Amino acid sequence: MHKHTLFLKDEAALLEAARKLANAVKAHEDSVAESALTIYLLGELGAGKTTFSRGFIQQLGHQGHVKSPTYTLVESYDLAPWQINHFDLYRLADPEELEFMGIRDYLGTHRIILAEWPQRGEGYLPQPDIIITIDYADTARSITLEALTERGRELLDTM
Repeated sequence: MHKHTLFLKDEAALLEAARKLANAVKAHEDSVAESALTIYLLGELGAGKTTFSRGFIQQLGHQGHVKSPTYTLVESYDLAPWQINHFDLYRLADPEELEFMGIRDYLGTHRIILAEWPQRGEGYLPQPDIIITIDYADTARSITLEALTERGRELLDTM
């Protein structure tokens, strides 16, 4: 296992960590393009999962607002050469709902999956390359990035 833990004093530091991971993805564009890169985001409500996703998506080239997919379950961003699919499964009643919404259409080459509350989609989401856990640390945040695949390790080593 390959793990990094960072202590971040504010939202700006959380966004910077997200930008660094996005830059690592850019640096390894060829290996990321091979199949879907899957990143799980864990943490309590309000811990910063969507904030992290916003920084990541914007660093990969999205110019507009990054909406929380809490009610839509997924927001997609076409950012050549990738399609980023940002899932928020908090409101998912049953993991099988992912099958009904066409989860397979969101997988494949040149795809990046950011999944908040991935445990609610267990059995339907691909296994993660990286798990990011964001915890409260008094008024700051603790963020742990854990690589579960060789590609995940390469990305974390590049950050």
